[in-house]
Amino acid sequence: MNSLDGIRVLDLSRVLAGPWCTQTLADLGADVIKIERPGSGDDTRTWGPPFLKDAQGQDTAEAAYYLGANRNKRSVTCDIARPEGQALIRELVKHSMSLWKTSKSVTWRVMAWTMPA
Repeated sequence: MNSLDGIRVLDLSRVLAGPWCTQTLADLGADVIKIERPGSGDDTRTWGPPFLKDAQGQDTAEAAYYLGANRNKRSVTCDIARPEGQALIRELVKHSMSLWKTSKSVTWRVMAWTMPA
């Protein structure tokens, strides 16, 4: 049993601070759902070297940085520019205890969310 078992976290973060924070939550047992862009995923998937090696010792396309900062998470692709993607995020928010966001400010505009005062 982990200290954060039963806690769901929605991770809309990118690059360093957010993924590192939510990685820690996942390590402590939280169910972290990372949202990534369709096609390219998180920016850091290609940040390397170093890259994960395949069975023959060759570099793959998966950066060690990305794998480390996003371990113990589930990943979902979602296009928040589309109404279906916005509906999915809103539904996931309803079932999450925490929302992490370090993505571009366009996320808030597209989702028509406002920050509390």
